[in-house]
Amino acid sequence: MSIKRYHITVIGRVQGVGYRYFTRDAAQNLGLSGWVRNTNDGRVELEIEGEQADIDKLIEKLREGPALSRVVDVEVQIMAAMNKGGEFFIKR
Repeated sequence: MSIKRYHITVIGRVQGVGYRYFTRDAAQNLGLSGWVRNTNDGRVELEIEGEQADIDKLIEKLREGPALSRVVDVEVQIMAAMNKGGEFFIKR
């Protein structure tokens, strides 16, 4: 069991379309921990921690997004794992 942690930025039409809720639901269903929030420049950013296979599944879902979104790019940066566990939530 190898825990990984990533910082992810999603670019495109991702605000005002339910993207954060889509992300939260997908992450919770996969048992991942972390957070998601809108940025001031119209992107969505998140930090995610969990098993690599589950993170890969989430990244695929992020590329698709909810029905009204239009994802242009998903930037992924690896971070040092904190192995804190916990829930996945929307940050304000």
